[in-house]
Amino acid sequence: MEAHVDLTVFRQALIVLAAAGVVIPLFYRLRVSPVLGYMLVGMAVGPFGLGRAVAALPWLGAVTFGDPASIAPVAELGVVMLMFMIGLELSVERLWVMRRLVFGLGALQVVASTAVLAGLAVLAGIPPPAALVAGIAGAMSSTAVVIQVLSVEKRLATALGRVCFAVLLFQDLAIVPVLLAMGLRGTGGALLWLVAVKAVLAVGAIVGLGRLALRPLFRGVARTGSPELFMAACLLVVLATAVATAAAGLSMALGALIGGLLLAGTEFRRQIQVTIEPFKGLFVGVFLIAVGLGFDPLRVAAAPLATLGGVVLLVVAKMVVIAPAARLFGLPWPMAVQAGLLLGPGGEFGFVLLSVAAQEGLLPRSVADTALIAVALSMAAIPLLSAFGRRHAPLLARRPTVDPALLPPGDAGPEARVILAGFGRVGQTVAALLEAHAIPYVAIDHDPDRVARLRGAGKPVYWGDITLPALLRRLGIASARALVVTMDERRAVDALVTAALAERADLLIVARARDAAHAAHLYHIGASDAVPETVEASLQLSEAVLVDIGVPMGPVIVSIHEQRAAFQAAIKAAAPQADIRLRGRRRLRDARRGPEPTAAE
Repeated sequence: MEAHVDLTVFRQALIVLAAAGVVIPLFYRLRVSPVLGYMLVGMAVGPFGLGRAVAALPWLGAVTFGDPASIAPVAELGVVMLMFMIGLELSVERLWVMRRLVFGLGALQVVASTAVLAGLAVLAGIPPPAALVAGIAGAMSSTAVVIQVLSVEKRLATALGRVCFAVLLFQDLAIVPVLLAMGLRGTGGALLWLVAVKAVLAVGAIVGLGRLALRPLFRGVARTGSPELFMAACLLVVLATAVATAAAGLSMALGALIGGLLLAGTEFRRQIQVTIEPFKGLFVGVFLIAVGLGFDPLRVAAAPLATLGGVVLLVVAKMVVIAPAARLFGLPWPMAVQAGLLLGPGGEFGFVLLSVAAQEGLLPRSVADTALIAVALSMAAIPLLSAFGRRHAPLLARRPTVDPALLPPGDAGPEARVILAGFGRVGQTVAALLEAHAIPYVAIDHDPDRVARLRGAGKPVYWGDITLPALLRRLGIASARALVVTMDERRAVDALVTAALAERADLLIVARARDAAHAAHLYHIGASDAVPETVEASLQLSEAVLVDIGVPMGPVIVSIHEQRAAFQAAIKAAAPQADIRLRGRRRLRDARRGPEPTAAE
């Protein structure tokens, strides 16, 4: 007898995977933002889309969500993963540097937006207590959507991205006492203090245990060389920190952020980012689908002026607050307006506050429902508002200047570093010479003990598999001055050269080769320079012999250089396409740099 299998979960998973694998690529070709695409998918497969026709066409039940709440736990994981990745990008040190933005601009935005929106609600005839709740809910912005949009547009590391993140982070922190106050209304201050102490103790325990256990945990997993175990360790940290804060009455997202902050200063940061990124992208997609599921177009059509007017009023009122506040904190007007457009719409915490307020009787159900629709519609408009701001806001100033205080030290822009692949004896020698000439570099190595030892000595080295294109991108290959490959495993060297050139065709690549034949192969697949170990060893031996038997140093150096050039010419002759490729890549590099500035410029 066959066991009964509940296919509901699998059906929902198939819908999400179909959206990610089929529908979103189609939207990409149509130049529709993936964020908006996921929301549109949610609207289509939700109870207010195709779900309305299930009674007439029962087969549609196989491709629709009857109950949006059924994917709520998975959707929350999207925000959890997103906050964990943000924590990895920040680190505790960077967060401390951003404290002026987080607790200055963030607090100003929440207080001022709440006051303005609550005042408008009172003018609309809503009682003051309900208006205050509505104002706080409207003041919240969407962390998941805004960060995802900035990430897709590659603006998360810019001054605009830092400002938006600082405001969103304060909102995430502010939601905790607001929810506690709403839930504990009328219970007295003693219980509130008890909950607050419990929350502080939970955060302290996570930070303390994390600093003690996380680095040894990942070092032990890295020694196994198993990518599956490393992935399991990453997911363990994400879920454990999120569940720990949830058990203490805080948000899961806050716990994940703390977990990311704790790991941001370790040598495993880059590889963790590469490992978690696919999960983050997929789960954020689920969250955006869940947002679309709750959107009812017919309710908008029933009262279009009230609903759309509420959306416009929400965005404009918040932008009027956010843009001057951002300008006050050093952001130029074009970016300040873009920040207002991105943060002006409502957010996921607005859903939470409005739902809780309606349940607690603080807000009439009809008002809460209308506000929920306005928040959902404004969130769906974020990609469009971002595109509008990028196109039109720069017209406000010819050359906007950014206050350097907005960016943490070392983050003033993409740094043109040399990437060292392998940090053994050869890699460390190359690094020493780069340091002697004040050339910045970042190194990657697969030996966790070596990486730990050298990071203790202050070297910028990380653990990971550099043959992964995603890790190359994380290390900044798009702006790197060169890639130096010092690894001694032939297959890994070949794979890395191929992967690096696929990411950036004009990249300067200097690679270590086992012998002349391997060097010829590296030239053939596109390396700029290949240095055979056997050739260099023979040249060093020759130099030592000539000097020791009394030949003057000058002629010796000349002859060694001539012999090296002859070896290189012979090796390149064995790879006949090498010169053609090198000339083409030089033209690409010259085009990338642009014309040389004239004296007048």
